[in-house]
Amino acid sequence: MSKYEIDVVVDGFHYLEGPRWYKDALWFVDFYTKGVYRVNDAGDAEKIVHIEDQPSGLGWLPDGRMLVVSMKDRKVLRLENDGELVVHADIWEHCGGHANDMVVAMNGNAYVGNFGFDLMSGEDHKDTGLVLVRPDGSSQVVAQGLSFPNGMVISADEKTLIVNELFGNRISQFDVHEDGTLGERRDFASFGALGDEPNLSKRIERAKILPDGLTLDKEGAVWIADTLNHRVARIKEGGEILEVVETAPEGIFAVTLGGADGKTLFMCAALDWDEESRKAETKGRMLSTRVDVAHDGTP
Repeated sequence: MSKYEIDVVVDGFHYLEGPRWYKDALWFVDFYTKGVYRVNDAGDAEKIVHIEDQPSGLGWLPDGRMLVVSMKDRKVLRLENDGELVVHADIWEHCGGHANDMVVAMNGNAYVGNFGFDLMSGEDHKDTGLVLVRPDGSSQVVAQGLSFPNGMVISADEKTLIVNELFGNRISQFDVHEDGTLGERRDFASFGALGDEPNLSKRIERAKILPDGLTLDKEGAVWIADTLNHRVARIKEGGEILEVVETAPEGIFAVTLGGADGKTLFMCAALDWDEESRKAETKGRMLSTRVDVAHDGTP
């Protein structure tokens, strides 16, 4: 029997992503109600803002204003203190597909991934990169050659960015330079090169992990949402899998560590990532379990 007891935090959603623990509350997005949500003290999810072109990654500037990725129009939006939603950055020219997950550093620099290709229509796989969006809204590509970069974290010392490659069978990491740009890619954990294979089904068949969401703990290990493998896995640098939380028949598509002591693992659960299926059902939910090592880094 697993040592992990799994609880339901909220349910009745379509497809949850972008979980964050911020100011003593759990935040997340639901793709298909197009909302950013916060769980209140009563345990209810309140819709904070509507993102018409589909929300994804979340983060906050040093002054507390929220940033949220608007996926389909490939923008980063900013929620002003008066509730107005404005464009923080338009990154269309830097993206090969929908804009996706994001991590916002303590200094306000935001790093945004993108699909690289049209996943939902069955287009061939293409590598893509990471976009740096500075606090003034200017942007540039700071990493390339990544296979669907997704969950991202920045280490507590703010010197390392770790990013999952969903269809790359690996987790990568970069040094963060003082100007916000990134150094050369290196492995955090690799489970075998998949090369330039364009067929997504073949890439998935050959992969040992399908790492979506990502969160970091104080021992330097990461928990990954291992999507279609129906589990969350804790992995140390070098690739050793330390612990696994099994969630079948549901897959887990994003994770974060939070709670008062940083030891609650929140997990965004759904049956798959198929857009039409998820839009048609409200089976998406947020799960949680308790772990032994607390959260570290950003987010």
